Amino acid sequence: MNANSLFERRKRRVRTQLRKKSHGRPRLSVYRSNLNIYAQIIDDVQGVTLASASTLDSELKGELKNGAGIEAAKAVGKLIASRAAASGVTEVVFDRGGYIYHGRVKALADAAREGGLSF
Repeated sequence: MNANSLFERRKRRVRTQLRKKSHGRPRLSVYRSNLNIYAQIIDDVQGVTLASASTLDSELKGELKNGAGIEAAKAVGKLIASRAAASGVTEVVFDRGGYIYHGRVKALADAAREGGLSF
């Protein structure tokens, strides 16, 4: 098995466990690339995105040195929390995808919690 197939297995395993434990709450999904980090709050029941934020947003792009660091992840976490509050979402389940809960993923999650999201 190569690295991509192992990553997809982890992602499917995490998503399956989230479906069992979500109880109808929206999902805070994280995607990280080498250059940027993205977050979405997704309502899986209706199949719609309620809020999204990334380091490519015009609000953050000017103030960040680059989009790949922990500081950028913290900024995205705060932004997604404020956008979630604006759309009326306070409780979510955290979908780390196939990524380890460490570094940028953890920084985004901690900043979202500080911003008012509970998970």
